[in-house]
Amino acid sequence: MDRFDTLIQELRRRVPQLELREQEPMSSYTTFRIGGPARLIALPRCRKEAIAAVQAARELDISPFFLGNGSNLLVSDQGYAGFVLKTAGLDDVQEVNHRLRAESGIPLARLAMAALGRGLTGLEFAHGIPGTLGGGVTMNAGAYGGELVQVLTSVTFLNEAGDEVTLPVEECALTYRHSLFTDHPEWLILEAEFALTPGDPAAIKAKMDELAQKRRSKQPLDLPSAGSTFKRPEGHFAAALIEQCGLKGVGVGGAQVSEKHAGFVVNRGGATADDVRRLMELIQNTVLRETGIALEPEVKFLGF
Repeated sequence: MDRFDTLIQELRRRVPQLELREQEPMSSYTTFRIGGPARLIALPRCRKEAIAAVQAARELDISPFFLGNGSNLLVSDQGYAGFVLKTAGLDDVQEVNHRLRAESGIPLARLAMAALGRGLTGLEFAHGIPGTLGGGVTMNAGAYGGELVQVLTSVTFLNEAGDEVTLPVEECALTYRHSLFTDHPEWLILEAEFALTPGDPAAIKAKMDELAQKRRSKQPLDLPSAGSTFKRPEGHFAAALIEQCGLKGVGVGGAQVSEKHAGFVVNRGGATADDVRRLMELIQNTVLRETGIALEPEVKFLGF
C-alpha cells in the first residue's frame, strides 16, 4: 500500500462524504482540455472538508496541488503523480456593508455577477476572466485596466502549520501576475474580501456587456486555451511581439498560435501538452532572437 492508498483510507475515515477520484484525466479539469491522469483528486464541497483533506495529506507528507478552474494551467501528457484538491465547492459569497466576502473556489465571473446583483461596482473587469477567486488572487488577475488589488481588502488562507491567517491586502504583495501566494503554493486561499462602491445596476451591466463584446471580438474564445500564454514584457505587449515575428497562425501538432490573437496558444484539436510546450519554446526562441526580449510564461505547468 502506497501513501496515496493510505491517504484515501484516512480521508474516507475522517471525511466520509468527500468525493475522491483516482487516475482522473486532468484534461477534464483544464480549459486547455489537455493533461494525463492525476493520482488522486479530492472535490470538497465546503471549507471544512477542504481543510480536513489538506491536514490528512500533510500528515502523510503529501503536498496538495490546489486547483481552481484550471484556466491558467498546462498538465503533462503523463499526468500528475500527486494529490489534487479542487476548490470549486468553496463558493460561498456574502455582503457586509458594501464589502463582498467570497470563498476561493467561486469563479470570478460569478463573483462579478454577485456584485452586480447587489448593485456594487468595481468588479466589472473580472466578469470575463475564466479563473476562480483563489487563482485570481494568487496571480492578481486583471483585464481592461482593472486588477483585483484595486478592490481587494484582505485574504484568509490556511498556512503550512494548519492555521487560518487573515492578511490585509497591503501585506499580500500583489503586483503584476504575482503575489505572496505565488511564492507559497502550499498555502490554501480560503476567502477574500473586497471593498466595492454602490452603483447603478444598469450601468454596471452595460460595462460588463461592453467588456464581454471586446473579448468576443478580439480573443479566440471558441477554442480551448489557457488565456494569455505569456506575461506582458515591460514596455511591450507579448501578442504584438509574437505577431511581429511572423508567428501568428504557426502550429506544432494540434497546438497553434491563434490566428485571432497572437497572445493565445490554442488547442485546435487533439493537441498534447508536448505540442504546447514545443510551440511555446519556438515562440520564446524566435522572439528572443528577433527582438532581444525574453518572454516569460504566464501559464503554469504541472507534472513536468
